[in-house]
Amino acid sequence: MTSSSKRDYRVIIIGAGPGGLCTAIKLQEAGIKDFVVLEKATDIGGTWWHNQYPGAECDVMSHLYSFSFELKRDWSRPFAGQAEILDYLHHCADKYDVRPYCRFGHAVTDSRWNDEAAGWEVTTDDGEVFRAPFVISGIGMFNELVWPDIDGLDTFKGTLFHSARWDKSVDLTGKRVAVIGSAASAVQFVPQIAKQTGQLHLFQRTANWVIPKDDSPYTQEQLKHLRDEPNAIHESRAQIYKDLNAFILFNDPDALQEAEAAGIENMSVIEDEALRKKLVPTHPFGCKRPLFSNLYYPIFNRPDVELVTDKITGLTETGVMTADGQEREVDVVIVATGFQVTRYLSAINVVGRKGERLDDAWSDGAQAYLGITTHGFPNLFMLYGPNTNNGSILFMLERQVEYTVRQIQRVEDEALGWIDVRADVETDYNDTMQRDITTVKVWQADCGHYYNAKSGRMVTQWPHDLDEYTARTAADDAQAYETGAAANQA
Repeated sequence: MTSSSKRDYRVIIIGAGPGGLCTAIKLQEAGIKDFVVLEKATDIGGTWWHNQYPGAECDVMSHLYSFSFELKRDWSRPFAGQAEILDYLHHCADKYDVRPYCRFGHAVTDSRWNDEAAGWEVTTDDGEVFRAPFVISGIGMFNELVWPDIDGLDTFKGTLFHSARWDKSVDLTGKRVAVIGSAASAVQFVPQIAKQTGQLHLFQRTANWVIPKDDSPYTQEQLKHLRDEPNAIHESRAQIYKDLNAFILFNDPDALQEAEAAGIENMSVIEDEALRKKLVPTHPFGCKRPLFSNLYYPIFNRPDVELVTDKITGLTETGVMTADGQEREVDVVIVATGFQVTRYLSAINVVGRKGERLDDAWSDGAQAYLGITTHGFPNLFMLYGPNTNNGSILFMLERQVEYTVRQIQRVEDEALGWIDVRADVETDYNDTMQRDITTVKVWQADCGHYYNAKSGRMVTQWPHDLDEYTARTAADDAQAYETGAAANQA
């Protein structure tokens, strides 16, 4: 399909990350082979293709952060790094023959529902138009970069880049470097670049809980056991699942207290007591995304690493100014401020039935039935959509893909043209979701997390365990949808 001029398909998949990859595999398994994968990057991988900063790794253990249908027995360590995860995704793409369906270098800019044709028209940045009855979005949460609201970003005359688009051409050896942000990505890459930089200034707005990570590389004996014992990988995966399933509820006071104690113990390696106090969070564990590292706190014992907690007032041509009037002259500024995680598919211009824009439908914040589909946008399914962030995303993606493929098969089996989740069903689902979210007490604390839309609605988090999501996505819910005839039957 890569070289074909054909533009009409049964299904259009947006994104060749883990979600798009899983969808392509499961569509083929279901006998649906008339589809295309539109990917803005030049290869498979999604967030693991884009995020190639030093030290990038997963915070979910790899025996669970992998597809159930393609278990890998020889992960080098419990928490795999970016390169090993990307290799795994490439392996899956090659084994299941996904690449021929991919159109790389095709960034989707526009997706419009055509009422008369009962289908979607998807436009890419080069003006090509692709048509299909079904669209499946695999762009997830980590799509659009967040740049800090700081004066002078365009004034700085040194080198400046975002950590999620790491500039590998920049040699940091001996350089004076400022890192703006101290959350997930910074905790991973700062210990790596501190080995090279001449002076490193880390600008922290809010301290985060960083707890230890049991991540010693697997021994040859352990790898042999995983390879030779047929049930070993399944037993390991089941134990990780059990532990994670309990952890993500954040409802065990003893477990939360133990996590905070582990965080305090983790930072005890910092020799300067005054500095250590600046790194102690003021919010409860779990309010923000939990972070894991054995390498982060030791860097603060280095004489060439400075933690800066004064507010940044702006960038100058030569450095970073803070509220105390001090300018720190630097050669490189690395922005580690994450993604616009609350936009989801609305990062693309999506127009549904009766010309309704997804941005307008989500004016109160992104919301979707099961986090997968939203009223007014028929035959449109989202992976890693609103309120599905918790646990292992690859596990969640498999449940979402299974659900989506089942809906497509239903449309075909019943000779329907389209299905659209009923407005009352979606409203009831999301109202209940917001009530359930209030029961997770740690998420209600004031910690400046990224979970809420501007309206205050929490749009990212799933407030239950993985078992509950599995049950909901496996249920027969045909009554939740409106249906319509195909274009040639209307």
